[in-house]
Amino acid sequence: MDTKNCREKLNDILLNDTYEENIEFLVDVIPEIKDSMGFEHNHPHHHLDVWGHTLLALKNANTKDLEVKMALLLHDLGKPHSYQDEEIRHFQGHPEVSEKMARKILERLEYDSKFTENVCYLVKSHDIPIDTNNLDNTYELILKRLKVQYADAKAHSPDKVEKRIDKLDKIKEELVCKE
Repeated sequence: MDTKNCREKLNDILLNDTYEENIEFLVDVIPEIKDSMGFEHNHPHHHLDVWGHTLLALKNANTKDLEVKMALLLHDLGKPHSYQDEEIRHFQGHPEVSEKMARKILERLEYDSKFTENVCYLVKSHDIPIDTNNLDNTYELILKRLKVQYADAKAHSPDKVEKRIDKLDKIKEELVCKE
């Protein structure tokens, strides 16, 4: 399959929430996904492996926004390549590693530069709380970042979700006031 057809099929899978039925295709087109399959978080804030968390975040997205969906697909690809095993496993630096991987993948699939930049921004900033007094991008992209953060938060351990959602709700309120 040529690059254009791969890209179109990937977009269709993401927009129609058919990733689970198309895992073989996803791994063929984005072989970097394999490393996240079965890679355990070993952290109390996560109850699924990295790939399971990614799938749940995608399901939680509740949007037809391709930039948001692509960012969620790629947001944690760097975890298997940037973990620190201590008493609890940590993933310091994983957003930056994931962003670099995302950029290579999107360029390989020949996505346009604006899409690539936006997705890479969302991947790199998915774990950084939004500072409503110092917005670092367009309002539209900040709202997409908030969507990514909500979907990601809802894919964490059920006993940790409420606190994360409360924080995001406060940020959302502040953003609406700034509109």
